[in-house]
Amino acid sequence: MRVTAIIPAINEGGRIGKVVEATRRQVDEVVVVDDGSSDGTIREAEMSGARVIRKKHGGYLKAVKAGFAVAGGELVVTLDADGEHDPRDIPRLLAPLLAGQADLVLGRRPRIARPSERLISWLVHWQVPVWDTGCGFRALKRDLARRLTLPGRCICGASVLEAYYLGAKILEVPISLREVDKPRKIAWGHGAQLWTVLRLLWVGRR
Repeated sequence: MRVTAIIPAINEGGRIGKVVEATRRQVDEVVVVDDGSSDGTIREAEMSGARVIRKKHGGYLKAVKAGFAVAGGELVVTLDADGEHDPRDIPRLLAPLLAGQADLVLGRRPRIARPSERLISWLVHWQVPVWDTGCGFRALKRDLARRLTLPGRCICGASVLEAYYLGAKILEVPISLREVDKPRKIAWGHGAQLWTVLRLLWVGRR
């Protein structure tokens, strides 16, 4: 099976090239979805061997969906552009898919820094037996990927519930995190995301 890696990116010049080069060693195709960068992200990604999809700024979820739409591989991996995720973990994410054990495999981080993410994952765990629903490092079948609407403001929780309600088998595997010299924004959108998750849980119980 061919594998496409999708890397949403915005203003990751100086980082994206190394991420693309390392990812290309693990997959058949790398697609960088540029979400309106104003620096050298696009050129750096192209020079490193990625196929670049350019779009106006619309946020992470729209970038992911744009990547799903053009993926050539039957299996799809998503990872961050800043280098926090180690592409050498990709085979670990793909293994349950290749073995027919899962349709969606989540990367489980050694730590979840934000309390809001921990709360969302705790709520989702009541329905789906996984613990880290906010990690952007994940692998899934392309057919499933294209059926997802990815509701809400971010990847946390809701996408896992949506996949579960579509009948997907979901597992998680441990991944490593690398230190990145990059300021972290306050995740104000997690308040709205919490509401989205609660709504999906309510709908799922009916």
